[in-house]
Amino acid sequence: MSGIPDLSCAVWVKSSHSNGGGGECVEWAPSVAAGEGAVPVRDSKVPSGPALVFAPQGWSSFVSAVRSGRLSA
Repeated sequence: MSGIPDLSCAVWVKSSHSNGGGGECVEWAPSVAAGEGAVPVRDSKVPSGPALVFAPQGWSSFVSAVRSGRLSA
């Protein structure tokens, strides 16, 4: 990852695991992830708020840990 990607025109997609109860609402920008080599993630309840940007390897490790149950709420 060479820097912070421009997210001003990013198309955000809500995670299929986001719930409708106002709790866990996560979005990511797959087009930025594919083009920039970075995975931007944000809280869908606050679209004008900050986004976290992860290196693809770090994001992949995080998702694997969640899926396997190594991380708990």
